[in-house]
Amino acid sequence: MANPKRRHSNARTRTRRAHHALKLPTLASCAQCGAPLLPHRVCGKCGFYGGKQVMTVRVKEKKPKK
Repeated sequence: MANPKRRHSNARTRTRRAHHALKLPTLASCAQCGAPLLPHRVCGKCGFYGGKQVMTVRVKEKKPKK
């Protein structure tokens, strides 16, 4: 197994790690209800994609508090 003869400089290490930053996902807004969503995905709030209803959305019922 090869071992490095000299240590890498800070600039070289940081240049390599420059691409490790996390990026926020790009969000689009639903044309029907305006909810934020990832592009090219069906809206989870209303079930529309491309101006057409492609999915029916079920509403979760809340349990009554005791």
